[in-house]
Amino acid sequence: MGNLYNHILDAKSGNQKLLAILLDPDKLDLHSIDTVISKIKGAPVTHILVGGSSFEGNHLDAMLTLIKEKTALPVVLFPGNPSQISAKADGILFLQLLSGRNPDYLIGHQIAAVPILEQTQLEIISTGYILIESGSETAVERVTQTTPLDRNNADYVAQTAKAGELIGNKLIYLEAGSGAQKAVPLEMIAAVAERISVPLIVGGGIRSKAGIEAAFAHGADMVVIGTAFENDSDFFSK
Repeated sequence: MGNLYNHILDAKSGNQKLLAILLDPDKLDLHSIDTVISKIKGAPVTHILVGGSSFEGNHLDAMLTLIKEKTALPVVLFPGNPSQISAKADGILFLQLLSGRNPDYLIGHQIAAVPILEQTQLEIISTGYILIESGSETAVERVTQTTPLDRNNADYVAQTAKAGELIGNKLIYLEAGSGAQKAVPLEMIAAVAERISVPLIVGGGIRSKAGIEAAFAHGADMVVIGTAFENDSDFFSK
């Protein structure tokens, strides 16, 4: 196992909660990197995730290089497809969309990514990705053409997460989606945390310190903040 994953495991065993900022390269230009990183430096952030459901630009390598120059935080890819893989990051969440049945996102994109990954030194962390219904259609749902799981069926979601762990996923990621109206229900986070032994990531629809703390209190090992920071770069200072 690599250093990134070992650190996450150590944090879980020591009950140290982790906080990640998700930066979408489609919404971030190179000229704003300095400002963004300065805001992150003043926040209790432990990881930077970079990626999105889609990416049309060609500045990912340059963006990651700048981020790495300006912060010592681990930078981890969170790719929507193989075009978002770059050797300039530290690692990659190698995602398997467990909540959907689109073969492209269950195994197709993963196969296509292999030749690219073999040319890098990225730490590859197998991650079971579960999309939860959040009150509106999210970019993940639209791009993957998959239906999110019912937010009122915590037991089925926990069963899905456990299946992901048994398959071999090293992390489970519960996702309400970018810009979600509703965050993942707290009782669902608790049910999944109780069912699995691998670290649990929760993201989407969390817009306050209270929301972050509630997700932690119910079993999340890492919380991911994306849209709230995109909309207000002073989110953490408040």
